[in-house]
Amino acid sequence: MSGINPDLPFSALKKESSTAPRRVVIKLGTGVLTTGVGQLDIARIAAVCAEIAALRARGTEVLIVSSGAVGLGMGALKLERRPKELSKKQACAAIGQSRLMQTWQAGLAPHRLTVAQVLLTHDDLRLRARYLGVQETLRQLIAYGTIPIINENDTVSAAEIKFGDNDTLSAMVASLVEASYLVILSTAPGLIDLRGSKQIIPVVEKITPEIEAMAGGTTSETAVGGMVSKIAAAKLATRAGCGVFIASGAEPEILAKLFGGRGPGTFFVPSGLPLDAKKRWLAYFQRPAGTIVVNERAVPVLREHGRSLLAVGVTGTVGEFAAGDIVNIAGPDKIVFARGEAAFTSKEISALAGQQGDVVAALHPARKRLEVVHRNDLVLL
Repeated sequence: MSGINPDLPFSALKKESSTAPRRVVIKLGTGVLTTGVGQLDIARIAAVCAEIAALRARGTEVLIVSSGAVGLGMGALKLERRPKELSKKQACAAIGQSRLMQTWQAGLAPHRLTVAQVLLTHDDLRLRARYLGVQETLRQLIAYGTIPIINENDTVSAAEIKFGDNDTLSAMVASLVEASYLVILSTAPGLIDLRGSKQIIPVVEKITPEIEAMAGGTTSETAVGGMVSKIAAAKLATRAGCGVFIASGAEPEILAKLFGGRGPGTFFVPSGLPLDAKKRWLAYFQRPAGTIVVNERAVPVLREHGRSLLAVGVTGTVGEFAAGDIVNIAGPDKIVFARGEAAFTSKEISALAGQQGDVVAALHPARKRLEVVHRNDLVLL
């Protein structure tokens, strides 16, 4: 099957297997941390904390993305089902988040490790100034030797500012801090080939439509997502140059096994060279406000020659957006292949579509940039 290499040794993919990884992000799902609605699995949390301490002792910087706040709040309120109303979920998160942090501090304190709470919404990473602020805060927390415990700020998050699930958040954090690896621990032991061998796929070299088709959702009353969200997170993180493990949080000494090349689980091979910081932000942290559609001549100019997008290559726009908004760029087949920062509004771009540079300059004499999207503000997807 495309994307799978069953003959490739698991340990051969990890260049740092004989030494400690530089920096890792570990995401733990609600199912790993609890034994039921609101019931913490203290023994498992203690075991995970001991493994984190062992990584730290080897020199690895560790950041944790932890689910569980809503589930713990449900337990405190004696709710058996995850609320559907946003305000009720926010109330559960407000109650459960403090309990979640107390749990992590209690688990790591015997190892003389200090935790730091970081609550994020999608806007914190979508808006450039806030993105840089979060990046600098995490950098300083790491420099202080703390363990950042990161979660979505469910107490205030509404649909338009939500990540959707902590798998996506963990992939964004891994990209943000340029982690060597992202480890997603849940009740899933890895990606299982349900259509074929029924076995865990040890290595995925490329995430293809066939790989994505293997994913399934979740039936847990406290969890969000499932393998679908984990594959999507792996796709984001690997494209940012980060290797990704999906494994069971119930497996004893799972972190030591993964970084020792012994599995079990699924490893997703990072693809290509990591993008620079601004390009990574453009590619992976945005909810584009609209789309610029280009003609067939403009596609190779952007893809192969790294040029700016000029008005002459534009055929139209989809949606309304302002100058400075992040937009998708699609070819004549409407398939999105790039993303960038629009230099003009959607109405201006529609009016300028197909025009030569001198026409654009005449219409906008005050503009120093005649490009619709400058190459420094454009990234291929």
